[in-house]
Amino acid sequence: MTASTPRTAGKIPATIVTGFLGAGKTTLLSNLLREAKGKRIALIVNEFGDMGFDGSLVDGCADPDCAAEEVVELTNGCICCTVADDFLPTMEMLIARDEAPDHIVIETSGLALPQPLVRAFSWPSVKTRVTVDAVVTVVDAAAVAEGRVTGDEVALAAQRAADEALDHDSPVEELFEDQLICADLVVLNKADLVDAATLERVRAEVAGRVRAAVEIVAAEKGMLAADVLLGRMSASEEDMHGRESHHEHHHHDHDHDHDDHDHDHDHDHHHHHDHDDFVSHVVELAPLASLKDLEARVAAAMAVPGVLRIKGAVGIEGKAAPAMVQAVGPRVEAWFARDARGPGRVVVIGLAGFDLARVEGLLASALAA
Repeated sequence: MTASTPRTAGKIPATIVTGFLGAGKTTLLSNLLREAKGKRIALIVNEFGDMGFDGSLVDGCADPDCAAEEVVELTNGCICCTVADDFLPTMEMLIARDEAPDHIVIETSGLALPQPLVRAFSWPSVKTRVTVDAVVTVVDAAAVAEGRVTGDEVALAAQRAADEALDHDSPVEELFEDQLICADLVVLNKADLVDAATLERVRAEVAGRVRAAVEIVAAEKGMLAADVLLGRMSASEEDMHGRESHHEHHHHDHDHDHDDHDHDHDHDHHHHHDHDDFVSHVVELAPLASLKDLEARVAAAMAVPGVLRIKGAVGIEGKAAPAMVQAVGPRVEAWFARDARGPGRVVVIGLAGFDLARVEGLLASALAA
């Protein structure tokens, strides 16, 4: 793509991938690793649920013994790390490896602001060895076309309430804008779910929210060429002007106004969530008859009151490759994934007290024709 500059020469490029729940970040990265073509990519993922669930879609990370901050060597020469709380030690560990990665990719949680992560690359032990190749924001084009930032606001609210790492409650629309304003590349994923005219309308809407010269590309089912995603040489950590989040603008304005009020008063206006309101359960499933059978069972389980999201890998009778399935709201998607590990388990996320026995029954029993 772009030739290296004095700012990036000799440094390991790192790509930050952000975007809301259900936008398709994990599928995008899973496809990227499968098409690594000899490039040693280190993927750092955050995890959610009873098991390392989003990581389980990526080769090698479905190992139930894969603990936080453990490195998993992948069959194609790539490696996968999980990071629980502290990003910098994970980065330092990768840099110190005898065989350093050619590229580092970091998948943020759907609610994480990219700005603080970009600034972390200025840490002394990191800045001389690594540069931010690009901030990539993945957008659910079908949801934006319907005037939403995600396919299911309820599931997003559940993830938000369950995310202990959040220290403030900004409106979801502001979080979406913060992810866009920090982007060097925007991927309009799920472009196959809208027609050409609608996609152009979504592109125009997104273009009005990003910085000048930010590239916007469309993708279907997370398929994007590696040379589009990687090798952008943005050095984003050295170019933070204009990327500030709403939260940063808020505090900047307070500093310059010499406001005498205690900034803690903002927290009085926050909505305090009880994290126990949201739960996740792993359900084990025997191989099913077909993709349609899997989709029908998951759709029925999603209709149980309080169920917000279902995602996992399931064996299909007579097929060598297991099937991946994900469901958010009314949308259920299933596809064969040859490299999926540990099929036979799905995670069900929902409001505390939902009828787990009914969900398990619907997933385990074939529906009447």
